Amino acid sequence: MIRFLHTSDLHLGKPFGRFPEEVRHRLRQARQDSIARLATAARTGAASHILLAGDTFDAETPSRTTLRHAMNAMAAADDLTWVLMPGNHDHLRASEIWDVLAREHPANVLLALDPTPMPLTDGATLLPAPCTARAPGRDLTEWMDSAETGGALRIGLAHGSIRDFAAAEDLAEGGGGVIAPDRAARAGLDYLGFGDWHGRIEVSPNTWYSGTPEPDSFKPHRPAGALLVTLAGQGARAEVQEIETGQLSWQNLPLDLLDSDDAAARLSDALPPLSTRDRTLIDIRATGRACLASQAALMQALAAVTPDFLWADSDLSALAVSHDVTDLSQIDDRGAVRDAAESLAKAADTGDAAAALALRRLYSYALELK
Repeated sequence: MIRFLHTSDLHLGKPFGRFPEEVRHRLRQARQDSIARLATAARTGAASHILLAGDTFDAETPSRTTLRHAMNAMAAADDLTWVLMPGNHDHLRASEIWDVLAREHPANVLLALDPTPMPLTDGATLLPAPCTARAPGRDLTEWMDSAETGGALRIGLAHGSIRDFAAAEDLAEGGGGVIAPDRAARAGLDYLGFGDWHGRIEVSPNTWYSGTPEPDSFKPHRPAGALLVTLAGQGARAEVQEIETGQLSWQNLPLDLLDSDDAAARLSDALPPLSTRDRTLIDIRATGRACLASQAALMQALAAVTPDFLWADSDLSALAVSHDVTDLSQIDDRGAVRDAAESLAKAADTGDAAAALALRRLYSYALELK
């Protein structure tokens, strides 16, 4: 019997260039802190090993600080054995990573750099398929079929997309979709753990993508975490428990509005609790229709709550403007400004998003001047 934690895609050192520096620092630190959270999850679940199925590091040339901090965090959890395998971001050709780690890794960290059986315990053997390049272009798990492991439990570890299960962008880049979907059955594996997809996915009862332990995008994945895997014996069904480990939250917030809605109230009702906002990145997208007054109130409400969050963005470009004479009169009763408002209103009625945005801003400015 063996119990271990399966995880992947820590992407330590990821730059998060689209965000302000303060936010980037928090995002990078959360990924570094995920090592300690994984250790806690492993201890809580009585696991002896933590298997990292690739992309522990985001780049081929991470800083020495990034490498050292990762090793120090794993060394601090010396009651656990950590197994690191190259993924497509930190592949074997990124020799700087693996040369440094070969010299400096602590005793409780094992490097799975070769496609060869690696004993984990007396009764369990790891069969790793380390990525040889950013896009290997072949199924690196084929060797598992003929691997000799005696009577030990057979645990496969791989990184990449299986055939018929790859994202379109992966296939376009030539970086995915080459691994046989039935590799576990072909190779007689008791468990096959994948990295690459950042969302946790069950391919079959004994084949899983662990997903990342710390979220890094607004994609609608399951909550970030790891998999606690128990193998009772050869041929026994793998017992897989999903463990949440994420620290920060990335949330999409769609607001589909009707003319009759109080847009600001709808926003308030949909926002996460105050106590969680400082660790939440939120992306708010409004659709539907709302009158100018309601849209102005929504814009004010968005401006008021934005500082609550670690990061917040909003987009009202798909929110159609409904208006009447009273709304336009709030801008001006007559003259050039009123003429401009009427022209913008006509264009907005035809679906011109730029005109709708300009009309919203003109209305807001007019209210501020009154």
